[in-house]
Amino acid sequence: VTSLPSYGGVGDFGPAAYAFVDFLAAAKQRLWQVLPLGPTGYGDSPYQCFSAFAGNPLLISLEVLVEWGWLTADELAQYVAATGTHPARVNFEQVREAKMPLLAQASITGVRLPTTAVPEPIGGHFQAFPAIYASFSWNIDLWGGKRAAWEATLGQARAADIDAHAARLMLSGNVARAYIQLGYEFAAKDVAAAQRKRAATQRDLVTQRVAAGLDNQLQVKQVETEVATADQRVAVAEAAIDSARIALAVLLGKGPDRGLDIARPKTLTPGALAVPPNLAADLLGRRADLVAARWRVEAASKNIASVKTEFLPNISLGAMAGITSASADTLFSLPARFYEIAPAISLPIFDGGRRRADLKNADATYDLAVAQYNSTLVSALNDVADKLSGLDSLSTQIAAQQHAVNAAREGFELSRQRYKAGVGSFLETLSVQQQLLVAEERITALDAQQVDTSVRLVMALGGGFDDGADAPPIAAADSPTGNPAGGPNR
Repeated sequence: VTSLPSYGGVGDFGPAAYAFVDFLAAAKQRLWQVLPLGPTGYGDSPYQCFSAFAGNPLLISLEVLVEWGWLTADELAQYVAATGTHPARVNFEQVREAKMPLLAQASITGVRLPTTAVPEPIGGHFQAFPAIYASFSWNIDLWGGKRAAWEATLGQARAADIDAHAARLMLSGNVARAYIQLGYEFAAKDVAAAQRKRAATQRDLVTQRVAAGLDNQLQVKQVETEVATADQRVAVAEAAIDSARIALAVLLGKGPDRGLDIARPKTLTPGALAVPPNLAADLLGRRADLVAARWRVEAASKNIASVKTEFLPNISLGAMAGITSASADTLFSLPARFYEIAPAISLPIFDGGRRRADLKNADATYDLAVAQYNSTLVSALNDVADKLSGLDSLSTQIAAQQHAVNAAREGFELSRQRYKAGVGSFLETLSVQQQLLVAEERITALDAQQVDTSVRLVMALGGGFDDGADAPPIAAADSPTGNPAGGPNR
């Protein structure tokens, strides 16, 4: 029943229930199997009712009460505003707090007074009479349990907000990686096209030499193999560019055609994302997953404090005032007024072990949150260390490869000078050029890998290499402990 559509909160026996029964009748269905309809207990599960005989008052339709004139349309509108109209989310506690006072307000009071207290004709008979009243209840927070519960809920909400920030950081980081990769795919295509041009030039020259009787068909087949291999590399590079564009379109939430509009990016050099020599260790404390895990530890700690107050006595104050009369003619007269003040002291004596079970559950939740925080911290440290180690290795590889590129470039220039001077052949120049292109292809791949690793390091550190004004907002988030980068406490 609670899954039926309704104005605010849970479904009830209102117009939606009647419409559903009419639908069943039209479909020639005779039975409607429902879950237990008693007042729900722990977890608001219909299978954990406080009574097998009592009905759940939350199933009473406020719309029907408005039709009967027991409630006003404004009161119904206020209830809807208080409980919300989210189609896939229900807060039973919120519905209960907003609905029960309205149900109590829309009531007719009935009472049977004994003749030993009131003589006939009033005593000894059950009489119903209208009543209009307002009630007030205040559970005094003597031990701070309600505030601790509020702080626990606030911690969970902040953890959820930080999770959303982590998702945005992950998305922006992946967009940056894909865009950088697209630029290096274009650079790889340039190298492949240069390889293809060199191979085609060499093939033409060898063909001329064969025609002149200086070479044989073996050399022709060798250069044709190189040309075919170069064509294949160009095709691979073009396919990689298309894949990178589609990946960017997916990250932007657009269709594949959006990637076609992306122009060639400017290749980002590794120096643009160089790690500063003095990288602050406390940058790790602003990682979104680490901050969210710590907030959950704080929330679990506050929840323990809240549950512990359930073992202590508490004082509540209730008050009620209104008008009532056996006759509707005198309902609004001055003598019809009444009031009640009811202070109370609650002592947690008999609860069947519920409070101890709640405390054990809160302790277990805290231990789990601490374990998840420690695991997240260790994982974050290893992640950053792995990225830094990878960057060190790539720097060494790039330095060695750059030396190889410089040597190959000098050799190519020397071979060109020998060819112009008539000392060397053009085939020798093309052969040396091949070595240069291979070296440039390798250093392009290493540069792409280094820049990608640098971006991943930025993501691992929570958004950057410095803790200045460009730091993410969660880095300065307030916390109950006053130390957003610190570990959990209890």
